[in-house]
Amino acid sequence: MATPSPYRSLPAERRVALLTQLMQTSREYRALYVQRLVARGGGFRAVTLNSWPVDRLAKEIVRMNAQTAQDELDLLHYLYVEAEPAIQTTFLDAAGVRHENGKMADDLEPPYADEAAVRRGADAVLAAHGEDGKRYLRTLARYSREGWPGIEPIIDKLPA
Repeated sequence: MATPSPYRSLPAERRVALLTQLMQTSREYRALYVQRLVARGGGFRAVTLNSWPVDRLAKEIVRMNAQTAQDELDLLHYLYVEAEPAIQTTFLDAAGVRHENGKMADDLEPPYADEAAVRRGADAVLAAHGEDGKRYLRTLARYSREGWPGIEPIIDKLPA
């Protein structure tokens, strides 16, 4: 069986909560997901979906796996940078990367740190955040490996 993406490895309840939070902060995301559900068919009409509470809409989106690969990346970015920056803050602090509450400066260019710094960051994340830390590191390896030299061997050594 294929390894799920870091986003799909989140429990369904957490994906629903994350989507709910994002759609509460952005009408554009809500409209986008309503369009996706309507396009999938199944009898959903936009007017009906727009009348649903955001948590019900989020549950349906997760149930139908209506997120694209880009949506998954956007949701993980939202999770680690906006909603719950503690893991990213731990990693960046230990790696010695300049940031403000987990948000890296826009002018930084990859690679953001050397291999030794990435190892320090990974060790700190694993020690402080357990399974969520593993998911964060897998996210870096999948979506930003060029920015973090040596992240892949770290991931390869993690238990499944």
